[in-house]
Amino acid sequence: MNVNLIAVPKEFQIQPYKCDQYLVNGQLKTWKGNTTNVYSTIQSSNEAGEMVPTLLGSIPDMETESAIEALNAAEMAFQRGQGLWPTMKVGDRLKCMETFVEKMKEHREEVVKLLMWEICKNKSDSYKEFDRTVDYIIDTIDAYKNLDRKGAKFDKQAGVHAHIRRGPLGVVLCLGPYNYPLNETFCLLIPAIIMGNTAIFKPAKHGVLLIAPLLKAFQESFPPGVVNILFGRGRKIASPIMKTGKVDVLALIGHSSSAVALQDEHPNKNRLRLVLGLEAKNPGIILPDADLDLTITECISGTLSFNGQRCTALKVLYVHESLVNEFNKRFSVAVDELKYGMPWEDTFLTPLPEPAKPQYIKELIDDAVGKGAKVLNKRGGEVSENYCFPAVLYPVDKTMNVYHEEQFGPVIPVISYKEIDEPLDAMAASDYGQQVSLFGRDVRKIGPLIDTLANLVCRVNLNSACQRGPDVYPFAGRKNSAVGTLSVYDALRSFSIRTFVAAKDSPYNNEILETLLNSNESNFVSTDYLL
Repeated sequence: MNVNLIAVPKEFQIQPYKCDQYLVNGQLKTWKGNTTNVYSTIQSSNEAGEMVPTLLGSIPDMETESAIEALNAAEMAFQRGQGLWPTMKVGDRLKCMETFVEKMKEHREEVVKLLMWEICKNKSDSYKEFDRTVDYIIDTIDAYKNLDRKGAKFDKQAGVHAHIRRGPLGVVLCLGPYNYPLNETFCLLIPAIIMGNTAIFKPAKHGVLLIAPLLKAFQESFPPGVVNILFGRGRKIASPIMKTGKVDVLALIGHSSSAVALQDEHPNKNRLRLVLGLEAKNPGIILPDADLDLTITECISGTLSFNGQRCTALKVLYVHESLVNEFNKRFSVAVDELKYGMPWEDTFLTPLPEPAKPQYIKELIDDAVGKGAKVLNKRGGEVSENYCFPAVLYPVDKTMNVYHEEQFGPVIPVISYKEIDEPLDAMAASDYGQQVSLFGRDVRKIGPLIDTLANLVCRVNLNSACQRGPDVYPFAGRKNSAVGTLSVYDALRSFSIRTFVAAKDSPYNNEILETLLNSNESNFVSTDYLL
C-alpha cells in the first residue's frame, strides 16, 4: 500500500531519525563507522515521483570490536559477582528501575509512532504494547519486592540456620524479536537486570529505531555497564560475544535455529543458562458442539491479530467433519470483511514489515493449491508490494509446506478430522508445544481432552484464542517452543539462582548472626521489609 506522507495525520508524520549513538559502560557514544538505513515497507513518493519504501532513519552497523567492548563493560560491571550492581541492596536496584520506567513514559508517543512505521503494527496495538510494557515493569518491581520479603528471614532445619535469597547469574546476552520489539524484549531485559545481572542487548532487525529514544533513559537510570545497547548484524555482534565463553545467560526470543547456532558458538555449554521463547504451531481444535459464533470470533483474533505474526497465533485449525463446511463458509466471509489499511487508520490488517514476507506467503499458498487445497475466501492471496491478503486454505494435508512450517503471517490452514485422535497425534508428533485453543462445551469430552493436551502444550485455552497475557501467568513451551518460563514471577527465577548463608546453631554463631543483622554490614544478610 502506498501513502502520501502529507496526508498522514500530523501526529503520526515522521522525519528520518538518525540514530548514531550506542550505550556502553554508561556512556552514550557516537558511532562514526558504517550505518544501515531503516525503511518501512509502507511506500511513499521520492523526489523523482517514484513510489519506494519510506526511509525512517539509520542505525550503526557495528563491528565485532564494539561487541567485545560492550561485553567487557558488562563483565566489569558484574565483576564476577563482586560489582556494585550484583552486590547492591535490592531496594536500591528497584529505585533504579523505578527511575527508568518514569523516564521511559516520557517517550510514549515517539516510541508508538516508530512501532507503527517500523513494523506496521496498528495504532491500538502499538499503544497497547507500550502501556503493557510499562505495566510489566511495574508488576516486576512489585513481584521482586514480594520475593524479597519472603526471603527476609532465617530458617532453621536440623540444627542449621539458613538465610535463603535469590542471586544473579552473571552476564546476559539479550536478543529480542521484531514482532514485539518493546514488550517481548523487555520481558527478557528487565527481569535480567533487576535480579542483579548485567546485560548486552541488541534489538531485532525490524523494530530497531524505537529503542533509540530510550538510550538516554537507560544511561541515566543504571550504573555504568549494567545495560549495554548495540546495533547491527547478529553475526558481527552476537556470535563474537558468544565465542568468548563469557556469557552466562543467553536470553532470546526468536527461532530455534538461531538459538542453536548461538549455543554452538559458546565453548562452555555446561555453564550457559538458556531463557528462550521460540516458534510454535499452535492449533485450534473445534469440537462438534462448539459455539460457531464465539469460535469464529476467537479464531479471527487468534489467526490474524497483527497479521498472524505472533508465536502465540493460531497457525492451524482442526475442525470436526460435521462442522467443517459451515465453519469454512462463515469463517471465510469474516476474513474477507476485515479492514486493511495504514496503522494509524484503526484498521485490523496492516502492511507486513518484512519485505520478503508477501512472496513467502504467496509461495505457501501456491504450494498448497498445487497439492489439492483451495483458497476459500474471495480475497485470499491477493498480493501487493507489502501485503498478501489472508488466505483460508482447505483441505490441508501433510504433503503441503504450510502444514509443517510456522507461517508467521496471514495464511490459515484448515484440516477436517473425524476422530479426536487425529489432531492429538499431530500435536504429539509436532516439534512444537506452546499452546492450544479448544472450542466446545461438553465437559465429558473436554475433561479428558484437557488431561491429554496439558501434557502436549503449556497452556490450554478453553473457547478463547491463544495469547501470552496476562503477564503474571506462566509463558512457556515444550520441545522446540521454549526453554525456561517467562512471566512476571517466573522470569525473576529464570534469571537468578537460589543461594544462601548457613550457620550451625551455636551460641558463637548466633551472636555473630545477630550482630550482622543489626549492623547493616551485609546487603545480602538482611531482614529489611520492602514496602
